[in-house]
Amino acid sequence: MKLRITEIFYSLQGESRSIGLPTVFIRLTGCPLRCQYCDTTYAFKGGELVELTAIMEKVASYNPQYVCVTGGEPLAQPNCIMLLKQLCDAGYQVSLETSGALDISATDIRVSRVVDLKTPDSQEVERNLYENINYLTKNDQIKFVICSRDDYDWAKTKLIQYDLSNRVDEVLFSPSFQQVKPQQLADWIIADNLPVRFQLQLHKILWNDEPGH
Repeated sequence: MKLRITEIFYSLQGESRSIGLPTVFIRLTGCPLRCQYCDTTYAFKGGELVELTAIMEKVASYNPQYVCVTGGEPLAQPNCIMLLKQLCDAGYQVSLETSGALDISATDIRVSRVVDLKTPDSQEVERNLYENINYLTKNDQIKFVICSRDDYDWAKTKLIQYDLSNRVDEVLFSPSFQQVKPQQLADWIIADNLPVRFQLQLHKILWNDEPGH
């Protein structure tokens, strides 16, 4: 059993509820979406086919507690489901970063699924698979990348419509890099007293978003 891998590396988690924690990242190759703000376009193609056993050995070599499976869009590769299960079976605390455009129902319930709801200004809002919301649990997280005030208002509507703050562990509002000022988004959240977590991408602050971090 193989997966196409762009990179496996050890760094600090840059976002989500485990931000700042040392984490092994497994970046799978390929994505069916083309969000206008994508910062991992290098993962769209290429990569290397790697046996699942070799992936597990590489992860174990770091002796981590946390593992994040990301992309690209990891669920675009069917064998990602088995990878997630084996990582959980190995005792790691596992998260999955997914666009929300593909079905999450088959993923191991031990995985914390960080599901992105695409906003209108992402240019991929029509790809949202809203059925995924039915599968979310308190172990999961929802992320909105906010590109404008219109995006913020749209995200606020979805937050209320789907009662997201009571459905998942964390609702994350993140400013799109160099499109919305962080202070501006923070002010909007405070003014509306939203039950969400404001987040910045730590890896962009520390390493200017260089690959391998």
